Amino acid sequence: MSFVCPACLTPGSLEITLSIQLPSDSRSDDIALQIVECSNCRFQGVAAYEESRRGALDSESWDHSGYRVAKDDVKALIETIQRCPRPSDEGCPCPAHRTLGRKNAHGRWCGLDDVKVLGSFPMKWAK
Repeated sequence: MSFVCPACLTPGSLEITLSIQLPSDSRSDDIALQIVECSNCRFQGVAAYEESRRGALDSESWDHSGYRVAKDDVKALIETIQRCPRPSDEGCPCPAHRTLGRKNAHGRWCGLDDVKVLGSFPMKWAK
């Protein structure tokens, strides 16, 4: 699955290079925190995929957003995700899942609250 890079605008150059599946929250049934990287310009960022299937029968809604973050934050997130023994298991009890899967008082996922977001971008599929 490839996307348009927000830095160089090259279609198909932005790829998900690392991902961790997180527990559901008060809004989303599926949450994945992803590291994205451009094979053309070497841009690195973070993406969050959230999907809810809580509406009418056979309905779903999803959001896939990208974030520009400081290089140090990307590096720290990569290191945290890589320490997880089972990144595709949302029920993994490891420290990475506990840290990145945090929720606020309303039960909403807030695992990126410690990351300095410099801007956001749409995760646009390459055509």
